[in-house]
Amino acid sequence: MRLWLNEDERRPGPEPARADARKAVAAGTAGWLVALAAFWWFREPLDDAGYGWLVPMSIIGASLGIAGLVVVQLRRMRAGREEPTGQSRAA
Repeated sequence: MRLWLNEDERRPGPEPARADARKAVAAGTAGWLVALAAFWWFREPLDDAGYGWLVPMSIIGASLGIAGLVVVQLRRMRAGREEPTGQSRAA
């Protein structure tokens, strides 16, 4: 078995897979919102135990997730405008 092939022996690489980043970002944002609800519910015991920083952390995580959703949607709309044939760029 050879580990190295010459360029003329190689097969062409596969086309990039189309993926919807909105689903992944939305799932992460939903996770942060669930964490925020849980941490908010138990904020007094968390403060007493020294874990009061979990509430602001989850607020920041959810905010970044929402910003990510906006960015992904804007990139998707921009790619649709640039290529009117229905084929969007691989991002």
